[in-house]
Amino acid sequence: MGPSRAQSRPTLKTIAEMTGLGVTTVSRALKDAHDISAKTKLRVRKVADAIGYHPDRAGVRLRTGKTNVISLVLDQTDKVPEFARRLIVGISDVMRGTPYHLVVTPQSRTDDPMDPVRYILNTRAADGVIITHVRPDDERIEVLRQSGLPFVAHGRSLTGAEHAYHDFDNRAFCEMAANRLISRGRKRLALLSPPSEFSYYQETLAGLAATAKAAGVPFQVLGGIDLDSSSEVLRQAGMALRHQDYVPDGIICGSELCAMALIDGMIQSGLNVGQDIDVIAKETSDLLNFTRPRIDSLREDLIVAGQQLATHLLDVIEGRDTTNLQSLSQPVPVWRNEG
Repeated sequence: MGPSRAQSRPTLKTIAEMTGLGVTTVSRALKDAHDISAKTKLRVRKVADAIGYHPDRAGVRLRTGKTNVISLVLDQTDKVPEFARRLIVGISDVMRGTPYHLVVTPQSRTDDPMDPVRYILNTRAADGVIITHVRPDDERIEVLRQSGLPFVAHGRSLTGAEHAYHDFDNRAFCEMAANRLISRGRKRLALLSPPSEFSYYQETLAGLAATAKAAGVPFQVLGGIDLDSSSEVLRQAGMALRHQDYVPDGIICGSELCAMALIDGMIQSGLNVGQDIDVIAKETSDLLNFTRPRIDSLREDLIVAGQQLATHLLDVIEGRDTTNLQSLSQPVPVWRNEG
């Protein structure tokens, strides 16, 4: 009878025998210990990858109380698959070569947002948590702070609670978008806003309000729809736009997919996008490079966001001061129209 699966499973001893190093050195190399040379770490990791070595996580947890798991609590109701994919790519880039592996904990916006956090805390399922879709007075942040479990947020609470975060500057996004529209001669602005329960709604609205006031132009938030509305609802809203009392000639939209649905309705109603009305969108993918009509956009790099979130979380786990682990990325203009 051949060796059992358990007996044939590669171990630290296997790597030690193949490299000629001690088991302790191999273990510390895989843990990225600072006193092990980069050359030795690379050698050990190459052998570990070649033989398919994976640490016995149950054993590690029994010995150390650590899971070596990072949990990303991810909202499953997002319409834009690029959000999740790019965030995960960025996080994984940083986690590669560390003892940690990433587990996605799904969440639906129709459920209590505390449920995934309670599960992680009650089961001690992770050594660190990344949360997204932050609210101004987010209960998850306060509970995680009190628990002592390391965490980082994609977004900021607005209650003044200190925590590690990486965020996109949505206020700057709206200021830059509004100024671009105004520079193109637009005089009646409108916003397809985020859902009002999230922190970035307030930031977005504040950016537009300040810029519109300074320029002396009116603006409105498009009523009855937001970035969570279905594509068909947005298309219908685009068709009805020219028949409303307030007909904007410049619209700011925080999602390329939502902008495309709105534009489709406008075109069907007879509006000429680029002449009668301009639309500026936030983009997180390359989609707008391949669509017509060409519209201007401002880019949010979600891979970089994932990298920043993972880096901040590893620093929190190491005990670094969270007030120094707060970063904000700036919008990058992608102007596709002249002027």
